[in-house]
Amino acid sequence: MPFTAWGHNEYRASMPRKPQGIGECSAAPRIDQTVPYPPPMTDAHDPIRDAALAPLHVLGALALELTAGAAVTRHALPQGDAGGLASLIAADLAGFDPDAASLDLVVVGAHYDPVELLRPGWPLHRELDDLAARAPRDGHEGGRVIAFGSHDERLPGALTPSPDYPGGTLRLVPFALSGAPGRVAEVGERFETTLLEQGMAGAETALEAQVAFGVRVEHARYLTIHDLTAMTSMQYDHAGLGPLWPLLETALLEPDGEAWLDAAPEPLVHYVAGEARIALFPPRAWHARYAPAEPCDTDACRERLERQYEHFQGRQRQFAAVLGAHGMAVNFVHCEDAARAREDLA
Repeated sequence: MPFTAWGHNEYRASMPRKPQGIGECSAAPRIDQTVPYPPPMTDAHDPIRDAALAPLHVLGALALELTAGAAVTRHALPQGDAGGLASLIAADLAGFDPDAASLDLVVVGAHYDPVELLRPGWPLHRELDDLAARAPRDGHEGGRVIAFGSHDERLPGALTPSPDYPGGTLRLVPFALSGAPGRVAEVGERFETTLLEQGMAGAETALEAQVAFGVRVEHARYLTIHDLTAMTSMQYDHAGLGPLWPLLETALLEPDGEAWLDAAPEPLVHYVAGEARIALFPPRAWHARYAPAEPCDTDACRERLERQYEHFQGRQRQFAAVLGAHGMAVNFVHCEDAARAREDLA
């Protein structure tokens, strides 16, 4: 594969460095399917429309598990370093499946929190594809490696990692493979089946990422976007966010779908038309829906209900924050009548 290293408003060729070291990997669950995602668009991003029009791509990431509390020197790489890392990623992927070398590989020399990748319509991967579409082929047929790096400390397009999610120990360097639909489908299917077990990053790749980003890497491995989705599902379940996951999963894998969270004592949430609608109950309506058997006729009872109501409001804020972090529009809907709440959220 020839490769092109892209910075802000320019591109150039580069050769990878050849570091040495030892890389390790950790396991994650997976969901077996090849991901569709949106083609380049000239107008505003619409996850539902984009998913409906999507061609096949193989979406994934180099997952870096960092040492907790260790400093992070760089969140984005300049062009030369981005190109070097991309070449090593290309070699790793071709080692897992030689047919991957016949596809275009697009990589950004930056690392992100998982919530920045797991958003309806896969917007970060979509941005990579939009920018890569501008790269000239120079008459070359077959797979290319296109690497986006920073120029004057700026990444192109909307690739800048968000400052809102620092400090996580799992950071992701996203990539996308594209090409002939049949070949993409074949490689995607094999990666979904085998990458979890065989996806340890090469020693050179792990060390290159560690040196280039100025981080301490404990483990480095490759994940498909569905591996990452399944892993996040397990993490959210362990963190007490399991009831919210079916809504997030619907938004990610079926953006035009519909899902309800209607299980007391959790907040009432309806995902529909690309947004999450959360029922906002005043105290009387909350009492009628969530504590109808409580008489509320003593000071002690009223104090207990007030604490429960405050906890419920905190849970609503927590859910709204998680959904918003995943790029979902959140709409609070006032529901004065508990019995009509589902109608209000329809």
